[in-house]
Amino acid sequence: MTFPHAYLVTLFSILLFAAANAKAKDDNSATIVEDPHYGEVLFHFYKEDYFPAIVRLLAAQESQHLPHHAAEAELLLGGLYLSYGNHQRAAEIFERLLNSTSDSGLRDRTFFFLARVWQQRGYFDKARQALGSIEGDLPGSMPAEGRLLLAQMLIEQGEFDQAIELLDRFQDKTEWGSYARYNLGVALIRNGSTRDAARMLDSLGLIEPHNEELAALRDKANLALGYAYLQKGGAQEAKALLQRVRLSGPFSNKALLGVGWADAEMEQFNNALVPWMELRNRNLLDPAVQEAMLAVPYALAKVDAVSQAADQYLAAIEAFKEENERIDQTIAALRSGELLASLVADNAPAATGWHWQLEALPDADGSRYLYHLLARHEFQEGLKNYRDLDYLARNLEHWTSNLSVFRNMLDTREQAYAERLPRVQDSLGRANLEELIERKLAFDVRLDNIERDRDSLALATDDEFALWDEIAALASNPVLQANLPEAVDLQRKVRLLKGVLQWQLDKDFNERLWRNRKNVRLSGVALVETQRSRRRVDESMRNEPRSFGAFDDRIATLRPRIAGLQLRIRAVLDRQRAYLQAIAIGEMRAQQQRLQSYSVQARFALAAIYDRSASAVTAP
Repeated sequence: MTFPHAYLVTLFSILLFAAANAKAKDDNSATIVEDPHYGEVLFHFYKEDYFPAIVRLLAAQESQHLPHHAAEAELLLGGLYLSYGNHQRAAEIFERLLNSTSDSGLRDRTFFFLARVWQQRGYFDKARQALGSIEGDLPGSMPAEGRLLLAQMLIEQGEFDQAIELLDRFQDKTEWGSYARYNLGVALIRNGSTRDAARMLDSLGLIEPHNEELAALRDKANLALGYAYLQKGGAQEAKALLQRVRLSGPFSNKALLGVGWADAEMEQFNNALVPWMELRNRNLLDPAVQEAMLAVPYALAKVDAVSQAADQYLAAIEAFKEENERIDQTIAALRSGELLASLVADNAPAATGWHWQLEALPDADGSRYLYHLLARHEFQEGLKNYRDLDYLARNLEHWTSNLSVFRNMLDTREQAYAERLPRVQDSLGRANLEELIERKLAFDVRLDNIERDRDSLALATDDEFALWDEIAALASNPVLQANLPEAVDLQRKVRLLKGVLQWQLDKDFNERLWRNRKNVRLSGVALVETQRSRRRVDESMRNEPRSFGAFDDRIATLRPRIAGLQLRIRAVLDRQRAYLQAIAIGEMRAQQQRLQSYSVQARFALAAIYDRSASAVTAP
């Protein structure tokens, strides 16, 4: 059974869909993120920084900062947990979503995720029940993925007829359709329909792939069908199928070996030497290459090149011996932890979870053995878990160092508070708000009196007051009281000046009164805000010392919590390291046993050649 490697990428895309589904009205509308904290989570999520995304999402949920995106956040959190292999927590979240949401689209997507969770954990009945609960149309390629997922479970449970019926109706023309055809071929073979399976795999082996995954699937189909023919004696048909496999693909070694054995079955040993000689120069770790090391001298012996066959057997024995010694060295490096540590050290960017892949192997002698180990799902997943644990350990170390930084920051803040407090208290002591309020009220009363008496002079400017005083001084001058024509004329002019000024003041009275009332009103607003600020300052002065104590308690509480987590992480990391070492060392031991077996075969074959040569020399 096969699922495309792109399944993880597709699952990642589904999570993107879930994360971006915040209040979108239709497929063409823009995504609207209404809660800033959810936007921050999505920022880290789209950057593929999944651990910070989980941390911020949990913090936002605890602080109740996601009122508009609660369901989407839950779905995203479940997917993120799933990416770390935490199937139990992811399943709990998905089941909780199903019980709380009325959004049919979200329910269907949640059922799909839940089915995938149960399938990964081996609970096929629950997974099939979850898939059967999907009522609407799923987005994108999810319907095809769901059908292929169901077919895979049917095959795993031995229900081949149902799997064949489901896959036979699979009309998808994308790469999912190709994988469905391959799984259909597998189901047919297991169901005993070898002829139908051969037609299916043969057609799949002729597809024109548009990406690496489909090219590998084509090679895999040709390889499976070719070896099936080879085991049944159909050497000619097997050779034609195996020659379709690419010379540089992941299945090329086994295909070359099979082509050689097909020629050998037809007793065309010279032809068999061509792929086997090519194969023997490749990586000796591959069992196909190891077998070719013996197949080459076997073919040489068949064409009477006995001397060359003996040389090739000797070369094979020496190569097997050297490889065995290198494996011993690699096992020692694995047991010391150096090789696994170098894997993590050379691949330590922040990305974790399912999307992480090993990008480069460490530059060490034992690294080449890891290529075959990484091809095993068990080791690959274990290595991801090991790296995630190492990331968590480094993250806790970072937080441990941050606690000291937080302690220094708190001390600095307390010191700054203690230095500023006397100045603030002195300023507050000199700010008499009650007196300012009384003055404001007095201004209100005075303006009321001015308006009642229409005292325009009270609203005059300084220049107008000065002019009014001058006019009053002239009017009271004794010279103007004399009974002289000139004095009478001056009196008339003074009265005119006074009348003009009085008229100007009366004309601007309403505007000036409004402006003064406005200024007094604004001063009242400012006084109210000042009172509020004063209360806040007083409250801050009361609470700030308590906040220092609260922060100090939090820092003191976090330190033992982090230390406890570090102990747990180290213990789990040690167990995971031992688990990976057991897998790797077991693989190395199997390699050594295989090399030992091939070495024994080579020695027996070499001894047979020597015996035959000796018999030929001593014969009369």
